Amino acid sequence: MNAKESFSTSAYANQMHMAERELGAFVSAVTKLFGPEQARLAAEDWLDEAEEMDSPPRFISRDWRTVTVAASARLANRIASARPGRTLLIAATEANVSPISSSQCFSPRPLA
Repeated sequence: MNAKESFSTSAYANQMHMAERELGAFVSAVTKLFGPEQARLAAEDWLDEAEEMDSPPRFISRDWRTVTVAASARLANRIASARPGRTLLIAATEANVSPISSSQCFSPRPLA
């Protein structure tokens, strides 16, 4: 294997590792907050969003957090639409996110 193939293979492996970590963290959080059924659906959403990314699979710097944001928007829509009297929150394609500082974070509340 030449140096170019080695770099390409290691970059691809690194991206796969990052994707697995991002998906795992997302599924874990959804399971904790909404249960295993929503986590299963959210994982499917995440994988769908990953497939829809514009960049090719071997692109060196994919932003997996963008995939998570879009899958989170789908989750929010699904949960909101399941509750009577609630409206849809956001379209997954409109998931524009700006960076937040830790001082802007808060602990999640149940949707009761």
